[in-house]
Amino acid sequence: MAIFVDENTKVVVQGLTGSQGRFHGLRNRAYGTKVVAGVTPHKGGQDVEGIPVFDTMDDAVAQTGATASFVSVPPSAAPEAILAAAAAGVKFIVCITEGIPAHDELIVYNTLKSNWPECRLIGPNCPGIISPGRCNIGITSGDIALAGGPAGIVSRSGTLTYQALNELSTKGIGQTTCVGIGGDPIPGTSFIDCLAAFEADTETKAVLLIGEIGGNEEEKAAQYIAEVMTKPVVAYIAGVTAPPGKKMGHAGAIVSGTAGTAQAKMASLSSAGVKVATNPSQAGDIMAEIVSAF
Repeated sequence: MAIFVDENTKVVVQGLTGSQGRFHGLRNRAYGTKVVAGVTPHKGGQDVEGIPVFDTMDDAVAQTGATASFVSVPPSAAPEAILAAAAAGVKFIVCITEGIPAHDELIVYNTLKSNWPECRLIGPNCPGIISPGRCNIGITSGDIALAGGPAGIVSRSGTLTYQALNELSTKGIGQTTCVGIGGDPIPGTSFIDCLAAFEADTETKAVLLIGEIGGNEEEKAAQYIAEVMTKPVVAYIAGVTAPPGKKMGHAGAIVSGTAGTAQAKMASLSSAGVKVATNPSQAGDIMAEIVSAF
C-alpha cells in the first residue's frame, strides 16, 4: 500500500484560482488524483475546468467529503490556509509555499500538534507527495515516477527528489511513495515520521533518504534507523563541497560549526548501517543492488 495517500484520497486545492494552484491542481487531476474542489475566498460558485470553487474549507469539505488539502497560496496567506484546512477536518495537508517566516511556521506546527494532532502536514516549501499510479499532490511530475514499488523515498531537497525518482525509474525500480518533506527549519513531517510509515508499509522493501547540510534531522534519522528500522536504507547527503560558514540554498541549510555538515551526517548514517552514496546516481546504483536481492 502507499503511505499517507492513496487512490481514494480526495483533494481540495487552496488557491485553485491562482495561476500556480490552477496549473498544478489540474496536473494532479490529469495524473488521476481525485481533485474534488478548490477554495478561494470570495470566489465561491466559480469553477476551474469543472472543479467547483468554494469560499471556505468548511464548505468544500462539507459538500465534497474531501480528506486532503493542497495549499498553493502566498506566504502571507499560507499559515491561515493550513489551519483552516485542519479546522475543517482535513487530516492530510501539503503546503508547497516557500518563504513563510520561521516564526509563523512554528506557530502553525504547535497549533496543529495541540489542536489537531491527527493532522499531518507535508512541507511547507516542499514538492509534495506522490504514490505512483495512485495519487499525486504537489508539484512533482508524474512522468518520472514508476508504480509498483518496492522503494520508498523521503527527501529534504526538492530538486533531488525529482532526481531520485528518475534514477530509480530509469533502473526499473518502482516506488511505493515519494515524500518531499521540505527544507525549511520547521517541517510539518520529519524523516522519522516517513521512515516509521515506510517501516510499517508491507509493499515498501527499502528506503532512499535524501538529506542535505544544515540542522540535525539526518542525525536523528540515523539513530532511529539504528534502533528501529529492519528494512535497508540508502542515503545521499547534498552539500559535501559547501564552503564552511556559508548559507546554502535556503533557511534549512545552515551549518553551525561542525554540526550539520554533510560529513557529520554521512558518518552518523553510515554508523547506523545505512549505505551512503557520494552522489545521486550512485544512490540509485546501490538501491538497484539491494532490490536485485529481493
